[in-house]
Amino acid sequence: MRKLPPLTSLRAFEAAARHLSFKAAADELRLTPTAISHQIRLLENTLGRPLFLRRPRPLALTPAGAELFPVLRTGFDNFEESLASVRQEVHAPTLRITTTNAFAARWLVPRLPLWRAAYPELATELIGTDALFDMAGGEADVAIRYSYAPPPGLPSIEFLRDRFWPVASAQLLAAGAINRPADLIRYPLVHAGWPATNIHAPTWQRWIRTAREYDAQVSDEMASGGLIFREELHAIDAVIAGQGVGLLSDVLVKEELESGKLVRVSDISLAGLGFYIIHAAGGSLAPTIDRFVAWMRSVR
Repeated sequence: MRKLPPLTSLRAFEAAARHLSFKAAADELRLTPTAISHQIRLLENTLGRPLFLRRPRPLALTPAGAELFPVLRTGFDNFEESLASVRQEVHAPTLRITTTNAFAARWLVPRLPLWRAAYPELATELIGTDALFDMAGGEADVAIRYSYAPPPGLPSIEFLRDRFWPVASAQLLAAGAINRPADLIRYPLVHAGWPATNIHAPTWQRWIRTAREYDAQVSDEMASGGLIFREELHAIDAVIAGQGVGLLSDVLVKEELESGKLVRVSDISLAGLGFYIIHAAGGSLAPTIDRFVAWMRSVR
């Protein structure tokens, strides 16, 4: 068991030593100078040594006071910092959001300043990954998942659903217009990797089969070669840079399509998947999660 002097005496001494004034210490602690003097006398009696040289002016520390003061000052500074940290954690919990790298970079991150402006007191952690987090186990508070149907097991809201269009940069199309699907044979195709098990994946192979219904000259050879990227973000960057024609989500390249930086080269498109907002039910963060979900739906 620690044998420590009363905290009020230690606070009174630290304030008086910092200001070298009983009056200034009294003003800070909202006490009277007499009360400060009394608390310091109690501390001196406990320690058996004087802590101040009480001469008319100025007030000065004894060697014992000079030894004790920096220890207490550092201790109180540490207390203040730790309490502020705990208080911040209590009042401003961190909202952990996980989503795919592509959606994070192309949709969510550009809009995060709007979320921060609306709720500046909330800390937000964004985890970009294609891995599935255990929401029920508390690995994240909100997940934005991309799938054909609502993921089972937790509350979810279909937030967006996209379509995939053949698009190219205006710079690339300057070399020659694409007037029919078969004209794509003149350009390299940019492929984004999809799991082989995903039967709903909007791939170039599926698009070619669909396009053949409108243009008999479309061949499977069009899908060979080109550029293949495992990461969807890299495929998007390659198309924007004019390296080929990509089959891209109109949600993820909305800004470039609206600005004319990217152009649709065919009216034939493939249905994409749904973006689902998933969250655990209940818990202390429920009001914050509700605010985030409402904000997401307001800015889409």
